[in-house]
Amino acid sequence: MNETQILMFALTSMLVILSPGQDMVLVISRGITQGAKAGIVTAAGVSTGLIGHTALAAVGVGALLTAADGWFMLVKWVGAAYLFYLGLRLIFSKPAMDVRSPQLKSYRKMFSQGALSNITNPKITVFYFAFLPQFISAEIQNPTAYLLILGIGFSLLTVLIKVPIGYFAGLAAHWIGSRPGIIQNINRVSGSVLIGFGLKLAADNR
Repeated sequence: MNETQILMFALTSMLVILSPGQDMVLVISRGITQGAKAGIVTAAGVSTGLIGHTALAAVGVGALLTAADGWFMLVKWVGAAYLFYLGLRLIFSKPAMDVRSPQLKSYRKMFSQGALSNITNPKITVFYFAFLPQFISAEIQNPTAYLLILGIGFSLLTVLIKVPIGYFAGLAAHWIGSRPGIIQNINRVSGSVLIGFGLKLAADNR
């Protein structure tokens, strides 16, 4: 890849990462309702999920999901169910009075939820398989290794973009930390949006 291709890859990737989606909603809602560290940890989890998609695409699972309806439908329904679960948890959760000091166990859970929210979305694997090969020229000797490098690069860009978003969303937690009513409304809106993404994923044939 020459400098122009690298620039195109970086710019296109950043536009994709900044586009509204379930991962962005999850990162922002965690940051606002539970503090900057929660937003950062969730963003890190999402980026880790992308590494999983990179590995799947590199070994050709993306092609399998593209060609085999059964596998695609299975992963799709798992992803939709998980979004429903996250959405319902947010809607019915009771806001803590101090959102700035959640327990360490909660951070682990936020990280895993961010990763699972991402890895259980088959559309991302299909997107990876369609998007990344566009930047691999025919003369590349080892396209699998190159695909891994591109996927890891995309994941790192996700960290660089979504971690600050989670952090700055968390700054608002200092203001709303003692206002459980506001936090509950944010949880309800975010939960409803995640359920909406789940419905969209469930209804999407491809």
